[in-house]
Amino acid sequence: MKVTVLNNKGKETGRTVELSKSIYEIVPNEHAIYLDVKRYLANNRQGTNKTKERSEIKGSTRKIKKQKGTGTARAGSIKNPLFRGGGNIFGPRVRSYSQKLNKNQKKLARKSALSIKAQNKELTVIEDLEMKEPKTKSFVEIINALGLSEKKSLFVTPELNKNFVLSSRNLEKTKVITNNEISTYNLMNAEHLVMFESSVSIIDSTLK
Repeated sequence: MKVTVLNNKGKETGRTVELSKSIYEIVPNEHAIYLDVKRYLANNRQGTNKTKERSEIKGSTRKIKKQKGTGTARAGSIKNPLFRGGGNIFGPRVRSYSQKLNKNQKKLARKSALSIKAQNKELTVIEDLEMKEPKTKSFVEIINALGLSEKKSLFVTPELNKNFVLSSRNLEKTKVITNNEISTYNLMNAEHLVMFESSVSIIDSTLK
């Protein structure tokens, strides 16, 4: 699959890049995408919520009333979960929500996500850009030239481009990442994928 390379004005540069059939033209595996997105979201959970149970509550363990003859249920101490201020019953504990996924499954999921973008014509390749200073106005001009002002877009750069990242940081619908930060979730969460020209070869070498 050949894709035309555009410049920062949205015009054709006269160059094309060849997208690998083994990455951009496969039959998408939706289940692999589901598993990888689920893993990504689960790994982002902190799992630090915690409530105190009966053994962790500060209070006396003295038996607060006699066992029988009160007409109510027996109670051992003030820390009983049935009393106000008592411990929680089966409350949340600190835990890890992280999930693991086979390396080949991750690759398949990313290939499937890239194939979906390519097949739906939601993928654009632009020439490598440099910004001398962080300027949101300049970045907005690029987005408008590409016709992405109303779409949630994901820009993929070959390496960290600090000024490029800073210029896009205030834009709600735009995100800039490097090749190393590509995930199935980021690809599927974006309505349009924009890749720098040199990023294409790096992705090919990573996923082949």
